[in-house]
Amino acid sequence: MKDEYFDANRKNWDERVGLHSKSDFYNVKKFKQTKNCLLRLEQKDLGDVSGKTLLHLMCHFGMDSLSWANKGAIVTGVDFSGEAIKKAQSLSKELDILATFIQSNIYALTEKIPKNSFDIVFTSYGVLAWLPDLEGWAKAITHCLKPGGTFYIIDGHPYGQIFDSKSKKELKIKYSYFTGGKVERFEDGYTYACSEEVLENQVNYQWTHPICSIINNLIDVGLRIEHFHEYPYSEFQAHPMLFKHEDGYYYFPPDFPIKTPLMFSIKASKN
Repeated sequence: MKDEYFDANRKNWDERVGLHSKSDFYNVKKFKQTKNCLLRLEQKDLGDVSGKTLLHLMCHFGMDSLSWANKGAIVTGVDFSGEAIKKAQSLSKELDILATFIQSNIYALTEKIPKNSFDIVFTSYGVLAWLPDLEGWAKAITHCLKPGGTFYIIDGHPYGQIFDSKSKKELKIKYSYFTGGKVERFEDGYTYACSEEVLENQVNYQWTHPICSIINNLIDVGLRIEHFHEYPYSEFQAHPMLFKHEDGYYYFPPDFPIKTPLMFSIKASKN
């Protein structure tokens, strides 16, 4: 990642931590009571994690990491934001849930983590758009994963992200699906989790990766795809017309004429 992109994104996410940790979106108060914020799909797909070593990539301030640890996994969370790691460590101590947190970008993990260390490598919801290089990402995953181990990702579908997120009545194409790796510069005053306070560090850089690139980079490093699923609903209100269901996901109205994939999941194993 070019230094200017990395530095801008890190400053942006460092500032987000304070806003997110007190937002209704993340609802830390409820998490402290339940000690679980995982959604239905990732829990079903990974099943019992008791006693397994689990590496959580791009863990933000650790709520999902601590949720897996509370279910019995031996968890290490990684994020490039120093403020996120501090908050994760604070939550771990406050809730008395043991987990290790490391500040690092994805591409440095091959130097920081011994090879074949984890039974599970997990990453979820809003991660791939922040990575310029999926080849390096896939190499880091297979480096950290034990033979026979499981990699699991659930994230926003790149096709669902080509539409204008502010269009209230219809899906309007705004972005290209195939970008050739081109970076997109954004300047956003607010985050998806908090619309009350304005960010000082508003500039951020993102990348769109088509599904074929995601899958093929995993295959190229020797991972075997166990499943690939697409879902016509989202983990957050990605478009104004989506409504929240009791299962925690956001769906198109039943009479909405077009339904597009909004999320995907991949489960893969290392031989």
